[in-house]
Amino acid sequence: MADNLFNKVYNPDVLSCLANLSNDEVFTPPEIVNRMLDMLPQELFRSPDTTFLDPACKTGVFLREIARRLIKGLEPLIPDLQERIDHIFHKQLFGIAITELTSLLSRRGVYCSKYPNGEFSVSRFDTAEGNIRYKRIAHTWKDGRCIYCGASQKEYDRASDLETHAYEFIHTTTPEKIFNMKFDVIISNPPYQLSDGGNGASAKPIYHLFVEQAKKLKPRYITMIIPARWYAGGKGLDAFRNSMLTDDRLCIIHDFVDASDCFSGVEIKGGVCYFLWDKDYHGECTIYSHQGDKIVSKMKRPLLETNCDTFIRYNDAVQILNKIKQFEERTFDSLVSSRKPFGLATDFRGYTKSKDLSHSLKIYAQKDTGYISPNQILKNKEWIALWKVYVPEAIGSGNMGTDVVKPLLGEPNTVCTETYVVVNPTGKKQIAENIITYINTKFFHFLLGLKKITQHTTSKTYSFVPIQDFSKPWTDEELYKKYGLSQEETDFIESMIKPME
Repeated sequence: MADNLFNKVYNPDVLSCLANLSNDEVFTPPEIVNRMLDMLPQELFRSPDTTFLDPACKTGVFLREIARRLIKGLEPLIPDLQERIDHIFHKQLFGIAITELTSLLSRRGVYCSKYPNGEFSVSRFDTAEGNIRYKRIAHTWKDGRCIYCGASQKEYDRASDLETHAYEFIHTTTPEKIFNMKFDVIISNPPYQLSDGGNGASAKPIYHLFVEQAKKLKPRYITMIIPARWYAGGKGLDAFRNSMLTDDRLCIIHDFVDASDCFSGVEIKGGVCYFLWDKDYHGECTIYSHQGDKIVSKMKRPLLETNCDTFIRYNDAVQILNKIKQFEERTFDSLVSSRKPFGLATDFRGYTKSKDLSHSLKIYAQKDTGYISPNQILKNKEWIALWKVYVPEAIGSGNMGTDVVKPLLGEPNTVCTETYVVVNPTGKKQIAENIITYINTKFFHFLLGLKKITQHTTSKTYSFVPIQDFSKPWTDEELYKKYGLSQEETDFIESMIKPME
């Protein structure tokens, strides 16, 4: 009976359909789950003692695919199928659902019944939870924020009939007490972010909290699929980024610049990655770069190159960057202003549409231009009379090759809002124009893209770009020759950056 029921309801196509839904809590396709499981030592699935935890169950797909492997792997040890299933589901597979709905969905996906103590469950439990628990947790507020996840009290202090999104695994200082047991493998696709109550769609990342909490449980292995924005840090991710890039137990990273290569139809700016952390491993990390359904490169290397504080995402870029660094030139970030170069925010609207005696300065604002009074400038007034280059502060999605920097020549008596940053205010128009020729090269965009993983392009994003002699204009051919790049290396740059206008 167990054999027939298991085969009849074990249908991966249902989860494949769910995996195409777009949400911050992205459902994981079964094929991606199996690629993640392939990174683990396969003898784990032949042992009746290996324990697995998914601390953020949505569909139960991780536990279900693990069950598939254990059912096959344990057959020689436990020949009877029902006995084998009972052992696996009761002793080896555990999950924590993120909402009440996903707890029901996960139980149905794993036990073939949303009530594992019911007659249709492939393995009967004494409780309606089985080993996939859900507990409604309240945030712990302090000064308007949750002390565990940083959620905004204004956004998430909700009525009892609404989901709190206070995920149990990360809302405790003692996660080991949730199941009171030791896990060999922690595997998951955790929730990515929560609204932080800021302007527009502002959100706070939380996926790193699941990784950090998993490490506290001291498992043998951790594998999770998360946004790749952590490579660059920022917005609460700096400490996490530093801990990951200096952790020599991180042994494999599969990197997807385009998240839709993992999650069909879903846009996640900066892409996604899944990784393997091995408690007993110490060494360099093997980086797999994916494009479409192919692995385009594989390299075992340090997560941080010598004299480099940034993770180089593209394997083929490492040697190129090292050649450029040998010149020991000043870098372009020293020419780029901080945010709000004239003290005016993005939403500044205190300008007129026509020029007059009192409104004599042209202003470049968000998708608009106008005129303001010199008295409205809050800082860097000495730049007003100079030539400069304006570059958008937010550019595209954060994916190399898709984001084109479109500089503007800023003549004297012009300013800008926070929509732009200012590059190299100068008394000479020719220098500003030559800077623009440099910005318009693929060489420039390639080096910028090594640092840029979100749409925001602050001064530090330009720190791989060397400063040139701007008494002359520049072309890609001149730059490739100057730095001694091989044909293979220039072909790689050309392939990564779409044609400049």
